[in-house]
Amino acid sequence: MKIIIAFLLACTISFAKTDYSEMSTQELIAIMGYVKKSEENKFNNELRSRIPTMNEKEKKEYLKNKKKQNK
Repeated sequence: MKIIIAFLLACTISFAKTDYSEMSTQELIAIMGYVKKSEENKFNNELRSRIPTMNEKEKKEYLKNKKKQNK
């Protein structure tokens, strides 16, 4: 289910500029790696700003996805 959501969000992002502040933390985590290069700075800034408020489950998913990106 997460993969489907991530795919749909990635498709949406590819067609329009996105206001990442309107997205939930779970949505941001799900689309890590699918953000256009031109939007990466904006995306990463928003995601980093949310790290202090993430719960344990979100932090775990964030770190897991971050490791995948760095490979």
